[in-house]
Amino acid sequence: MVVQTPPRLYSIEEYLTLEESAEYRSEYRNGEVVAMTGGSINHNQIIINLILALGLALREQNYQVYTSDLRLWIPRYQQYTYPDILIIKGEPIFQEGRNDTVINPSIIFEILSKSTRSRDRGDKFTYYRSIPEFQEYILIDQYQFHLEQFSKTTEGNWLFKESDDEDGVLTLASANCQIPHRQIYERVNFDQKEEG
Repeated sequence: MVVQTPPRLYSIEEYLTLEESAEYRSEYRNGEVVAMTGGSINHNQIIINLILALGLALREQNYQVYTSDLRLWIPRYQQYTYPDILIIKGEPIFQEGRNDTVINPSIIFEILSKSTRSRDRGDKFTYYRSIPEFQEYILIDQYQFHLEQFSKTTEGNWLFKESDDEDGVLTLASANCQIPHRQIYERVNFDQKEEG
């Protein structure tokens, strides 16, 4: 009989201390420290495409665009995570005592991988919805043309849209911004065999 050892639980302070000197980033999940997987070529290309497009589309609006180097704290669920892209309306609000961790994203993008897609669609979306400022969630498949978009209504409900249309356009409901799908997937090679 194999006895499984429960994972070691860390305090928030221990986790933050570990992150400051770590070679690789880790998420914090209510006491567990979970190493993040590396990104593939397609994953990185989609992020680059989105950063360029979002930066141009939102440059004259009151939005700030950040990549996965910026940590997000979700207090209700005791979670630290690094979304692929997060957009903040107005100025970032930092976790108390930190200047490297925000708490107020309006829009979050996650690029789906084989190892993260279930969590991105499930638990993470539940956690993100606890953030009062959070208005929109976009999931982008890196293996084919496929986008999923969740937009919060004024009544607090979430509307879902998805598209496989190569000639489609992603319209952010919470910002005056449109990005053609072909621009999101520019230079992405679906034939490339990648792990992750």
